[in-house]
Amino acid sequence: MPRPARRHLMIGAALVAATTATVAVTTAAGASDTKQQAQQAIKGGKAKNVILLIGDGMGDSEITLARDYTVGADGRLNMDRFPLTGAYTTYAVHKDGTPDYVTDSAASGSGWATGHKTVNGRISKTPDTDKAVPTILELAQKGGYATGSVTTAELTDATPAVLASHVTDRSCQGPADMAKCPTDAVAGGGPGSVAEQSVNHKVDVLFGGGKQRFDQKVTDGRYKGLTVTGQAQKLGYQVVTDDAAMKAVKPGKPVLGLFAPGNVPTEWTGKPAAAGGTDPQRCVTSNPKRPGSTPSLADSATKAIQLLEAKQKHAKKGFFLQIEGASIDKQDHAADPCGQIGETAAFDRAVKVARDYAAKHPDTLVVTTADHGHSSQIVPLEAAPPGLTSTLVTDEGQQLKVSYGTNPPGESQEHTGTQVRIAAQGPKAYRVLGVTNQTDLFSTLREAMGLR
Repeated sequence: MPRPARRHLMIGAALVAATTATVAVTTAAGASDTKQQAQQAIKGGKAKNVILLIGDGMGDSEITLARDYTVGADGRLNMDRFPLTGAYTTYAVHKDGTPDYVTDSAASGSGWATGHKTVNGRISKTPDTDKAVPTILELAQKGGYATGSVTTAELTDATPAVLASHVTDRSCQGPADMAKCPTDAVAGGGPGSVAEQSVNHKVDVLFGGGKQRFDQKVTDGRYKGLTVTGQAQKLGYQVVTDDAAMKAVKPGKPVLGLFAPGNVPTEWTGKPAAAGGTDPQRCVTSNPKRPGSTPSLADSATKAIQLLEAKQKHAKKGFFLQIEGASIDKQDHAADPCGQIGETAAFDRAVKVARDYAAKHPDTLVVTTADHGHSSQIVPLEAAPPGLTSTLVTDEGQQLKVSYGTNPPGESQEHTGTQVRIAAQGPKAYRVLGVTNQTDLFSTLREAMGLR
């Protein structure tokens, strides 16, 4: 970590370089960055609102694949249009603090949520002593901000879990899932499962999947015998389960949206990659297994912003909202390029929602990044990788070959230890420039909101 004085000099130089560089960005690719936009993004100041967008497993390969397929090699996604872009490192640690070069979503999410590295599988607790560490959402609540979490995973999955819970192992999602977290269980004097903690925290908006976890019965304590959904209702939550109910919900009380038993079904489908490859295919952009009543990530993000803004209408402070496109990662694990591209495109539409809001509310910090890299690689058509491949026919009418080779065929593909993109606009956005550490994002969010 550079000394503060040196860091300020480095930041100053980076800002000059960024401002200068953006003047010339007027390519046919449609980049919209301008000198004025960059200068506005470089301004410091305090953020009234913060919107953090996480593309789970969305490394540079995943972004490029979605761009090539949907808007073309010379096109630009919404996430490509941020005025300031950098990269950050994603490693986890072992219990003794030494680096574990390939992180999972629990450790990586804990990094930006708490500012501290931890061991893979752990949720917002220390790597050695297994003690809870305050999260950015908890600090935001104490600081008077409204808070929300939107995801396409189960609300108890690792990335949303890091904000409003502390458990020894990420598997401890519901009251019936506590085998690896005996000291966290209510019976052991702990705060309970991820589901129990999330509603106990009174997060204002919780939208995602995972109804099966909230349907589990609480086994001990004040809410014994109730389901976690029942516990949420006792705590004042409005519970909605489909798109129409979500859009109709009124502000005034916290909202729990449970839109699928498990993960929210993907938007696109197609043939997964196979040993020896697939015939050239076009993706099916309407997944028949996705109920029509399922809200899109963009619609969920829009509603979350409306509810959080309404709550803070007469307050000096605004809101903190995390939005996760979770199944980019999950489809990468499954070596399913169409599912993966569709989820990246869906995430990109949520990015547009956030950027459109920030255009009208320039005191909003918007950050988009990933938790870790993943396995998909774009390779030459003539290549014959030893793993799984699929050939796609893009919207440009060209063939594109995707390879998955981080595990043998038949096994789940793996994360990679690469650095990933981070981009931002608004107050304190300049802090994403250069190559930073995942834990630096915590400090960026905290400083932008003026939290101690």
